[in-house]
Amino acid sequence: MQEEQNINKTKVMSPWMMVWSRFKKKKTAVAGLIIFILLVLSAIFAPFLTPYQLETIDKAARNQAPSAAHWLGTDNLGRDYLTRILYGGRVSLKVGLFAVIISIVLGIIIGGIAGYYGGWIDNLLMRITEIVMSFPFLPLAITISAVVGEGLPGEYKMYITMFIIGLLSWPGLARIIRGQILSLREQEFMLAATALGLSDRRKIFKHLIPNTLGYVIVYATLGMASAILSESSLSFLGLGVVPPTPTWGNLVLSARDAHILTTRPWLWIPPGLCIFLAVISINLIGDGLRDAVDPKSHR
Repeated sequence: MQEEQNINKTKVMSPWMMVWSRFKKKKTAVAGLIIFILLVLSAIFAPFLTPYQLETIDKAARNQAPSAAHWLGTDNLGRDYLTRILYGGRVSLKVGLFAVIISIVLGIIIGGIAGYYGGWIDNLLMRITEIVMSFPFLPLAITISAVVGEGLPGEYKMYITMFIIGLLSWPGLARIIRGQILSLREQEFMLAATALGLSDRRKIFKHLIPNTLGYVIVYATLGMASAILSESSLSFLGLGVVPPTPTWGNLVLSARDAHILTTRPWLWIPPGLCIFLAVISINLIGDGLRDAVDPKSHR
């Protein structure tokens, strides 16, 4: 009787509850999660955090240093710089999110098909994956952005940047998914699925891919950090999102002017700090998730 009561009191934890339990024990990962949530909330609630509009120009307040009226000063057109950083965070985070979604979709499809079918299909898809991986990412992204983005209006550059980063970032995930599926397809549950006569598409996307979801989530966090950094690099070079649309990357662009670099640090240090905090916080979250999903990886 006592044993039955003890069993009833035992808390049954789902796999995701176990992941969260291991994740929250890692203090650096929790700190990264808090920082990232604060960055996201500041971008979402930007209209409520600043009294200024994004493109409000005050010629009488041009190039002002930080003050009570403008906490991070103003730019050469008199626009409040804190406002532009908050709204720039929206664009940078949006580019990172959608770029990693594109990368995940391509990686899951290509890696899933290669791992399940094997043979010449696997060889073909993996050779394509290796070809894409063999190109240096940033020079190729710069070249594609310069060619494709030429002549396009500035508001479309954001979408071009998303697709370029996403289309060049999927090979790593495809190889991870392929490796996982190669081992999963020999498991007993897959033999049962075959005996039930399930279609290949259902076996891949309903049974195999869900069993790799933990690795996909870890890749998504680390991939988003990389995408934000890539967008910042492209925008800094003038080949990503271009003004007047603000991003953290093109706000740092002003630092290329030696006069601004030395005399107006408030124009480049805050957006650079936002990029650093976003990337480091997402990497900390990714490391925590990796250890939580696969505790053996830490050992």
